[in-house]
Amino acid sequence: MKIGCPTEIKPQEFRVGMTPNAAQEAVAHGHEVFIQAGAGMGAGFDDATYEAAGAKIIATAEEIFATADMIVKVKEPQAVERKMLREGQLLFTYLHLAPDPEQTKDLLESGCTAIAYETVTDDRGGLPLLAPMSEVAGRLAPQVGSWTLQKANGGRGVLMGGVPGVGPAKVVVIGGGVVGTHAAKIAAGMGADVTILDRSLPRLKYLDDVFGRDFKNQYSTAGATAELIKDADMVIGAVLIPGAEAPKLVSRAQLSTMKPGAVLVDVAIDQGGCFETSRATTHADPIYDVDGIMHYCVANMPGAVARTSTIALGNATMPFMLALADKGWKQACADDPHLLNGLNVHAGKLTYYAVGKALGIDVISPQLALKS
Repeated sequence: MKIGCPTEIKPQEFRVGMTPNAAQEAVAHGHEVFIQAGAGMGAGFDDATYEAAGAKIIATAEEIFATADMIVKVKEPQAVERKMLREGQLLFTYLHLAPDPEQTKDLLESGCTAIAYETVTDDRGGLPLLAPMSEVAGRLAPQVGSWTLQKANGGRGVLMGGVPGVGPAKVVVIGGGVVGTHAAKIAAGMGADVTILDRSLPRLKYLDDVFGRDFKNQYSTAGATAELIKDADMVIGAVLIPGAEAPKLVSRAQLSTMKPGAVLVDVAIDQGGCFETSRATTHADPIYDVDGIMHYCVANMPGAVARTSTIALGNATMPFMLALADKGWKQACADDPHLLNGLNVHAGKLTYYAVGKALGIDVISPQLALKS
């Protein structure tokens, strides 16, 4: 199979879809790998490193899309890239379609087959291709939130760990999954007073057993959230419904109950955001003010630490990428129902129920797509 990896063009996206190690593995499996010139530079991988791995360097994205049977990326294809997709081509990347009707429409019209990292599952009920970036984003959230809390950036001017005689920042993390757990760990490590909310009693028990007194946990209800955010210096939105649009957990009306200069960090912004007032921002212009509350809503947070993120993502995606290349997508998905769960689009049809529900589009089952 011919595997192509273009340079990411989303603003301030420095990750790359294939590491040199992944390229070397694919070549060893008998595949041709085409990397766009400079694609890995943001993550610290130069063209020579890819060439040493056996990949071929191609000058333009147009040549990559025209040549490759499978396109491997990080972020969802941008409008100009979607125009280059063709019928029968396989796209393997993050998609986040539920809040993005324009991308969904373009992918359906292209006739391509699109497998989304974020909906591939595992036998433990996890999301193995989303997890590494969730870990990165979770660990980044208190870091960027503490920067936003600084007075010069519009925040309350509160130090996360406080100092002797002055209390620490109060941080509320909504969601106790991968993002929330890593966010709570780092915030607590910075000395903050942390409370994590979740609706799963087994998950709360796990958090209590593992982390003990490092941070508090509480069952998540609308009332509990409303009370906790009143006194919070920082609220981190970390709720995920796989493939679906994120629920809105803090309304605009509730902002008036919060402390002026408090910070909302929305890690779920790729899926539409956890807060009513969230809108996607970039690393170049990451924060904005609504009713005196600072919002940090960068849609590709892990791109800020591109080398760590690229290697972590590459470790997770490589076995699936090789299976798709070795067997073809139909056989690979027939052999692995967890990979089949990643199928979102095939031959002009939507194949993921949560996306169809969010966008009001008819859906066929991925099993039916396998037979088409």
